Amino acid sequence: MPLSPPVSRNHIHRRTVELNGYRREDGMWDIEGRLLDVKSYGFPNKDRGGEIPAGEAIHEMFVRLTVDDHYRIHRVEAVTEHAPFSICPSIAPAFSGLAGLTLGPGFLKELRTRFGGVDGCTHIVEMMGPLATTAFQTLAPLVKHELRGEKRPRILGTCHALDPKGPVVKREWPEWYEGDGRPEENN
Repeated sequence: MPLSPPVSRNHIHRRTVELNGYRREDGMWDIEGRLLDVKSYGFPNKDRGGEIPAGEAIHEMFVRLTVDDHYRIHRVEAVTEHAPFSICPSIAPAFSGLAGLTLGPGFLKELRTRFGGVDGCTHIVEMMGPLATTAFQTLAPLVKHELRGEKRPRILGTCHALDPKGPVVKREWPEWYEGDGRPEENN
Protein backbone atom coordinates (compact mmCIF):
# COMPACT_ATOMS: atom_id res chain seq x y z
CA MET A 1 0.00 0.00 0.00
CA PRO A 2 1.53 3.35 -1.03
CA LEU A 3 0.06 5.37 1.88
CA SER A 4 -0.59 4.35 5.44
CA PRO A 5 -4.23 3.59 6.33
CA PRO A 6 -6.16 6.83 6.97
CA VAL A 7 -8.24 7.70 10.00
CA SER A 8 -12.01 7.58 9.56
CA ARG A 9 -13.05 10.38 7.19
CA ASN A 10 -15.70 11.72 4.77
CA HIS A 11 -14.98 12.33 1.10
CA ILE A 12 -15.53 16.02 0.25
CA HIS A 13 -13.84 16.89 -3.05
CA ARG A 14 -12.35 15.14 -6.08
CA ARG A 15 -10.09 16.77 -8.65
CA THR A 16 -9.31 14.68 -11.68
CA VAL A 17 -6.67 15.72 -14.15
CA GLU A 18 -6.31 13.61 -17.26
CA LEU A 19 -3.48 14.22 -19.72
CA ASN A 20 -2.80 12.52 -23.04
CA GLY A 21 -0.21 12.88 -25.78
CA TYR A 22 -0.85 12.11 -29.45
CA ARG A 23 1.26 11.96 -32.59
CA ARG A 24 -0.63 13.53 -35.48
CA GLU A 25 -0.62 12.41 -39.11
CA ASP A 26 0.94 15.73 -40.13
CA GLY A 27 4.00 15.20 -37.90
CA MET A 28 2.85 17.55 -35.15
CA TRP A 29 1.88 16.51 -31.62
CA ASP A 30 -1.32 17.16 -29.66
CA ILE A 31 -1.10 17.27 -25.89
CA GLU A 32 -4.54 17.34 -24.28
CA GLY A 33 -5.69 17.87 -20.75
CA ARG A 34 -8.93 17.86 -18.81
CA LEU A 35 -9.41 19.18 -15.28
CA LEU A 36 -12.57 18.19 -13.40
CA ASP A 37 -13.61 19.26 -9.89
CA VAL A 38 -16.60 17.63 -8.15
CA LYS A 39 -17.87 17.99 -4.57
CA SER A 40 -19.76 15.41 -2.56
CA TYR A 41 -22.31 18.02 -1.43
CA GLY A 42 -24.46 20.62 -3.14
CA PHE A 43 -24.04 24.32 -2.51
CA PRO A 44 -25.69 27.61 -3.55
CA ASN A 45 -24.59 29.21 -6.81
CA LYS A 46 -26.35 32.14 -8.48
CA ASP A 47 -24.78 31.65 -11.91
CA ARG A 48 -25.76 27.99 -12.26
CA GLY A 49 -29.49 28.04 -11.53
CA GLY A 50 -29.31 28.57 -7.79
CA GLU A 51 -27.31 25.49 -6.83
CA ILE A 52 -24.52 23.21 -7.96
CA PRO A 53 -25.74 19.76 -6.88
CA ALA A 54 -23.53 17.12 -5.29
CA GLY A 55 -21.62 15.18 -7.93
CA GLU A 56 -22.00 17.80 -10.66
CA ALA A 57 -18.88 19.37 -12.17
CA ILE A 58 -17.87 22.64 -10.55
CA HIS A 59 -14.91 23.09 -12.88
CA GLU A 60 -14.34 21.29 -16.14
CA MET A 61 -11.71 22.70 -18.46
CA PHE A 62 -10.09 21.24 -21.56
CA VAL A 63 -6.82 22.30 -23.21
CA ARG A 64 -5.12 21.10 -26.39
CA LEU A 65 -1.56 22.20 -27.18
CA THR A 66 -0.30 21.46 -30.69
CA VAL A 67 3.50 21.40 -30.72
CA ASP A 68 6.30 20.46 -33.11
CA ASP A 69 9.36 18.25 -32.53
CA HIS A 70 11.13 21.19 -30.87
CA TYR A 71 8.30 21.74 -28.35
CA ARG A 72 7.26 24.98 -30.06
CA ILE A 73 3.55 25.66 -29.58
CA HIS A 74 1.70 26.15 -32.86
CA ARG A 75 -1.87 26.20 -31.55
CA VAL A 76 -3.69 26.30 -28.24
CA GLU A 77 -7.34 25.53 -27.76
CA ALA A 78 -8.83 26.01 -24.29
CA VAL A 79 -12.47 25.48 -23.35
CA THR A 80 -14.31 25.93 -20.07
CA GLU A 81 -17.27 23.58 -20.08
CA HIS A 82 -18.28 24.05 -16.42
CA ALA A 83 -17.38 26.84 -14.00
CA PRO A 84 -19.00 28.45 -10.97
CA PHE A 85 -19.42 31.81 -12.73
CA SER A 86 -20.97 32.44 -16.15
CA ILE A 87 -18.13 34.80 -17.08
CA CYS A 88 -15.43 32.12 -16.68
CA PRO A 89 -15.58 30.61 -20.20
CA SER A 90 -14.95 33.98 -21.85
CA ILE A 91 -11.22 33.99 -20.95
CA ALA A 92 -10.41 30.51 -22.33
CA PRO A 93 -9.87 31.63 -25.98
CA ALA A 94 -7.20 34.10 -24.82
CA PHE A 95 -4.86 31.18 -24.17
CA SER A 96 -4.40 30.87 -27.94
CA GLY A 97 -1.90 33.69 -27.35
CA LEU A 98 0.60 31.07 -26.16
CA ALA A 99 1.22 30.06 -29.78
CA GLY A 100 4.84 30.73 -30.67
CA LEU A 101 6.22 29.96 -27.21
CA THR A 102 8.37 26.91 -26.57
CA LEU A 103 7.75 24.43 -23.77
CA GLY A 104 10.94 24.46 -21.74
CA PRO A 105 12.86 26.77 -19.42
CA GLY A 106 10.97 30.02 -18.84
CA PHE A 107 7.65 28.79 -20.24
CA LEU A 108 5.76 28.78 -16.94
CA LYS A 109 7.13 32.19 -16.00
CA GLU A 110 5.96 33.64 -19.31
CA LEU A 111 2.60 31.88 -18.92
CA ARG A 112 2.07 33.50 -15.51
CA THR A 113 3.18 36.89 -16.84
CA ARG A 114 0.61 36.73 -19.63
CA PHE A 115 -2.23 34.90 -17.88
CA GLY A 116 -1.75 35.34 -14.13
CA GLY A 117 -4.41 36.91 -11.93
CA VAL A 118 -7.31 38.63 -13.68
CA ASP A 119 -5.78 38.08 -17.13
CA GLY A 120 -6.38 34.33 -17.08
CA CYS A 121 -8.02 31.33 -15.49
CA THR A 122 -6.32 29.77 -12.46
CA HIS A 123 -7.41 26.28 -13.46
CA ILE A 124 -6.22 26.49 -17.05
CA VAL A 125 -2.91 27.99 -15.90
CA GLU A 126 -2.54 25.13 -13.36
CA MET A 127 -2.96 22.57 -16.14
CA MET A 128 -0.15 24.02 -18.25
CA GLY A 129 2.69 22.64 -16.08
CA PRO A 130 1.41 19.06 -16.27
CA LEU A 131 0.65 19.54 -19.98
CA ALA A 132 4.25 20.59 -20.59
CA THR A 133 5.51 17.56 -18.65
CA THR A 134 3.18 15.33 -20.68
CA ALA A 135 4.61 16.83 -23.86
CA PHE A 136 8.12 15.83 -22.76
CA GLN A 137 6.93 12.34 -21.81
CA THR A 138 5.23 12.01 -25.19
CA LEU A 139 7.92 13.41 -27.47
CA ALA A 140 11.25 12.69 -25.78
CA PRO A 141 11.36 8.93 -26.33
CA LEU A 142 10.41 9.35 -30.01
CA VAL A 143 12.28 12.48 -31.07
CA LYS A 144 15.68 10.88 -31.59
CA HIS A 145 17.50 13.96 -32.84
CA GLU A 146 17.33 15.40 -29.34
CA LEU A 147 17.99 12.25 -27.35
CA ARG A 148 20.96 10.97 -29.34
CA GLY A 149 22.11 14.01 -31.26
CA GLU A 150 24.64 16.69 -30.58
CA LYS A 151 22.22 18.60 -28.35
CA ARG A 152 22.16 17.86 -24.61
CA PRO A 153 18.82 16.21 -23.73
CA ARG A 154 16.54 18.64 -21.89
CA ILE A 155 15.57 16.08 -19.28
CA LEU A 156 19.07 15.80 -17.80
CA GLY A 157 19.28 17.48 -14.40
CA THR A 158 15.51 17.68 -13.96
CA CYS A 159 15.28 15.12 -11.14
CA HIS A 160 17.33 12.93 -8.81
CA ALA A 161 17.46 10.00 -11.25
CA LEU A 162 18.64 12.21 -14.12
CA ASP A 163 21.53 13.85 -12.24
CA PRO A 164 24.30 14.42 -14.82
CA LYS A 165 26.73 13.00 -12.20
CA GLY A 166 24.60 9.93 -11.48
CA PRO A 167 24.47 6.31 -12.63
CA VAL A 168 21.45 6.62 -14.94
CA VAL A 169 23.06 9.35 -17.03
CA LYS A 170 26.36 7.45 -17.03
CA ARG A 171 24.56 4.40 -18.41
CA GLU A 172 22.02 6.00 -20.78
CA TRP A 173 23.80 9.17 -21.95
CA PRO A 174 27.50 8.57 -21.33
CA GLU A 175 28.39 11.45 -23.65
CA TRP A 176 26.66 13.84 -21.20
CA TYR A 177 27.88 12.21 -17.97
CA GLU A 178 29.61 14.72 -15.68
CA GLY A 179 30.67 12.46 -12.79
CA ASP A 180 34.04 11.08 -11.85
CA GLY A 181 33.42 7.77 -13.57
CA ARG A 182 32.71 5.81 -10.38
CA PRO A 183 29.09 6.35 -9.28
CA GLU A 184 27.53 3.44 -7.42
CA GLU A 185 25.02 1.62 -9.59
CA ASN A 186 21.47 1.33 -8.28
CA ASN A 187 19.55 -1.87 -9.04
